[in-house]
Order: sequence, then structure tokens, then C-alpha cells
Amino acid sequence: MSKNFTENVLDLDYKSEVNSICESLKRILINKLKRRGFVVAISGGIDSSVSVALAVKALGKDRVLGLLLPEQDSSDKSSDRGQILAEHLGIEYIKQDIRKPLEAIGCYEWRDQAIKRTFPEYGEGWKNKIVISGGVEGKFNSFKLVVQDTSGQMFEKRLQIKEYLEIVAATNYKQRIRKTIEYFHADRLNYAVVGTPNRLEYDQGFFVKNGDGAADVKPIAHLYKTQVYAMAKYLGLPDVICNATPTTDTYSLPQGQDEFYFALPYQQMDIALWALNNNKSAEDLSKMLHIDMKHAEYLYKDIESKRRATAMLHWNAILVEPVAEPYTTSYI
Repeated sequence: MSKNFTENVLDLDYKSEVNSICESLKRILINKLKRRGFVVAISGGIDSSVSVALAVKALGKDRVLGLLLPEQDSSDKSSDRGQILAEHLGIEYIKQDIRKPLEAIGCYEWRDQAIKRTFPEYGEGWKNKIVISGGVEGKFNSFKLVVQDTSGQMFEKRLQIKEYLEIVAATNYKQRIRKTIEYFHADRLNYAVVGTPNRLEYDQGFFVKNGDGAADVKPIAHLYKTQVYAMAKYLGLPDVICNATPTTDTYSLPQGQDEFYFALPYQQMDIALWALNNNKSAEDLSKMLHIDMKHAEYLYKDIESKRRATAMLHWNAILVEPVAEPYTTSYI
């Protein structure tokens, strides 16, 4: 194993990192975006919490607006954590339930129609989530629909591609409606919108195009999720935030990010992604994670597969003919 591939490989000088990010945020806002402040949608999760805390540290609490945007399937705990954080930081925040607009555009109806083609008995009071399987065993990724009836009994079936795509498309409405609200408030205040993906999500395409993937600046996209958790503690965020388990908070049943998208819990996926990014062998990774070689090889293949499958989520619209764009920039 390479000498520098140790359990502490993701350690950072958090004082220096925070100062660097905050200086960059101020410079980007003033020199590039030419806006007065930041809007951040606060989900109650670690990534949005650290992002809004960095915005406050960069600009002060009076130039940051927090948005709490729950809907029918949101966990009460997530909303509570978001409010606790906003009050801890002392920022202005607005809470707006987006259930009605989602109902109006058919989010829940389209989703439930697709679910009922898999579970005809699915009805009012039932809950649902999608889970992933196959990738780390060297198979094609496949998806299962898990439902819970009103008595609490659980059922699962493999999803066909049509139903999978329809359920995901319907739930993507949630991120896109939220982003519409973020940009409304950004426009009225002459603020910029902060995107909150960490490096694992950004690299692996775990975001919705023109939904949570849309933003004017993304302050933590270079940080692995392990580092985001450590930064939350460095910034002194409430324990309820620092100890929150990562969830999608998109489906009515509790759903971990590793269930829906990533092959492993974030602590191990961070290490796997760092290892691949730094040209470490599958053998090195297997020793670090205490897994067999085949499993390590499958992890690398799964990362590369997700990169290929989600590459277009990062693209701007493709022009038929080239047009000079002297003001385009992707980083500063």
C-alpha cells in the first residue's frame, strides 16, 4: 500500500480551508456575480448546513437568506434541523410548504400511478422508496421498489425501467420547484443562489439537472462528505446537525443515500473516490477498506459507470454551431 494512503488521507487544515472558501465566496459574489448576498435552501442535512454557515461566515448573517421548503414526504426531523440551524446562525429564513404546487403539477399523481403498476394494491397511507442493488457485485445496477402498507408490513419488487424512470421523474419535480423558489428570492433581493453538493455527489452526478444541480456558486463541491462533516464540527454547528445521518429526504420511507445511489456508506465511498482520483490500485483500496480485490474492482467500475451515465448533467446546452462566449467561467 502506498505510504500516503492512510486512514487520515482526508484530513484538512479546517481553519485554512474555511478562510479560503470564505474569501473565494466574497470575491465571486462581488467580482463575478455582482450580487448583494446569498440564498441557500436548508434541508437540515450536513451539506446545506455547512454551505449556509460558510455563506454567513463570508458575508455576515444579514446578507444570507435561508429557505426551508418541506413537502408531503419530507421528514419532520429535517425541517426541525433546518430551523434550528437558521436560528443558530441568526439568519432570516422563510418556511414554505411546497406540497400544493407539487400536487398541482402532478408530482404525487404521476409517482403513484407508476407505483400502482408494480403494486396495484398501493393506496392512501402507504409509503415508498427506491433502493439500488447489483453494482458492487459486478452486475448491472438495478432498482427495487419498497412499499409499506398501513399496517406497517413491507413489500419489495424489482422495478421495470419505465416505472423507475417515471417515479424518478416525478420526484425530480421536488428539486426543481425548490430551485424555482430559490431563484425567485434571489431575483427579488439581488442575491446569488448557493448550490450545496459535496464532492461525492458532484462527481457521481447525484443531483437533478435544473433542480438541486442549478446554482450560481457551489462552495463545497471540492470537499468529500467526510470533510464536510468535520467542517461542521469545526464551525460549531449544533450537534443535531453534526450527527445527522445522510438521507435523500425525497421518499416517504426513510432512505439512506447508499440505498438509493451510492454503493457504500459515504465514509467508504469517499475513500474509494479519493483512491481512484489519486491513481491508487484496487489492491490498495481493498486493504484500506478491508474488502476483497473483486469488491474493490467493482467499486472502481461503479464509480466510472456513474460518471459516464451522468456526464450530461454537468453540461450546458449543446450548441448546433459554436458561439463566442467571452464571459463563460466554471471556476475562479
